[in-house]
Amino acid sequence: MHNAKASRPGTLATFLAIQAVLGCWWLAYHPGLFSRDSVLYLSHTMAGPWVSDHSVVYDALLWLSVRVSGDLGLVTLLQTTAMAATLTYLATALRALGAPPRSTTAVAVLMPLLPPVGAFAVTLWKDVPFTLCVVAVAASCAGMAAARTVTPRRLAGLGALLTALGLFRANGFLIVAVTVVVLVLVVRVMRVRLALVGATAAAIPLLLTNLAFPAVGIATPSRTYVYHTAFGDIAVLYRGHPELFDHRDRAVMAGVAPLSRWTAGGTCHTINPLIWRDDFNWRQADARAGELLDLWKRLLLRRPGLVVDARLCRGAIAWKITQDESAVGGETYHFSRRPTAEAYVGPDKVPDFPERHLFSLRPVSQELYQVADAWLLHAAAPRHDWLLWRGALWSYVSYLAVGLAAWALRNRYAPAVAAVVAGQQLVILANISAQDFRYMAAPVHVGMLLLPLLVASVARLPRGRRETDAEQKLPDTHLF
Repeated sequence: MHNAKASRPGTLATFLAIQAVLGCWWLAYHPGLFSRDSVLYLSHTMAGPWVSDHSVVYDALLWLSVRVSGDLGLVTLLQTTAMAATLTYLATALRALGAPPRSTTAVAVLMPLLPPVGAFAVTLWKDVPFTLCVVAVAASCAGMAAARTVTPRRLAGLGALLTALGLFRANGFLIVAVTVVVLVLVVRVMRVRLALVGATAAAIPLLLTNLAFPAVGIATPSRTYVYHTAFGDIAVLYRGHPELFDHRDRAVMAGVAPLSRWTAGGTCHTINPLIWRDDFNWRQADARAGELLDLWKRLLLRRPGLVVDARLCRGAIAWKITQDESAVGGETYHFSRRPTAEAYVGPDKVPDFPERHLFSLRPVSQELYQVADAWLLHAAAPRHDWLLWRGALWSYVSYLAVGLAAWALRNRYAPAVAAVVAGQQLVILANISAQDFRYMAAPVHVGMLLLPLLVASVARLPRGRRETDAEQKLPDTHLF
């Protein structure tokens, strides 16, 4: 097996090269790209009340940045450094596993030039640190695969990363669960400890959200936020099969939004036309969430195939390589590029706060901004969507790469690298709200860095077969 450990100067050089490119993105899009969600993060902390519907940890980072520096750029600058460190970590781990050193380093250094990596790193989304945690988990697993064993130290590091993953996304605990199940099937040692670490990592965010945060005044997510995908299923079925709904069902639905809204919002690719419209009453949806969930359960039992089809359609970002440009909400969402927060939210949409003006693009370098924005617009063209923005393609590349590496290197631990990719893909496939690139950004990052290992593994296979054939032709000798 080829085993290449990067020197410290080489690792530092890789990190600095990546950081330099990401620094240019930061100068171009200072203080960072943002969306409506970004404004809500800070609204929770500045105007109150604190709510755990997104990520309390990320909300706190934005709050701390404003309190310390008076702006938001500190968060995105920190994200660029974390991105550089994480990509370097994964590249180094893959090299130790057997990936070709030069091409792996080259891919790691070139990746930040691409908007799905570079522009993403300077976006004020909780999905950025979440994605970094996923990539770091893949790197940790690559380290275990290179060593072909699990040690207490590596297990502790993996547990910390899995816990952090769950703290940055509400469904992170499900991704942790799937990841650990895959790992338990792959490894040969410390399986019980691995399962316990995974269970702890999955439980901590849940305990914080439901017990610790409310105890200090941080409200739990609204029922509509938690169950909005079920409400989306109801809309899809109502639009396509209104005969399934009796007058009582319609009365419950009408108490939340006009039936015309349920029809208009019944697009299977996204729930946005349903819940993010003025005539959808979130307060009433929270009050009648139990009735709506009962309706959803009846529909699930009565016509499970229709509900599954709705979920598969909405989860297309996780499994389908190409977008559906002809369908409402079927296109891949990349970034919002509006210059100010006022373009997203008016004074009545979120609790107002004086610092809202910080959500405005203020490039440090106008020249870098013009170059970066032109490049971002070019990369966002539909013809590039399948290659740059759809995580499904790179999930399949990841599975192929680790599968061939396991065969070529005779290393049963190699598939562990893609365990977290499988976890993310399966969870997103089952429950997601729209075709947003950010939901599957991590497989893009991991898959791209696995390309050199994939190519090298393909090249090793014929040699491996020749070596096996040669071994079989050797005389059977025994020493006594």
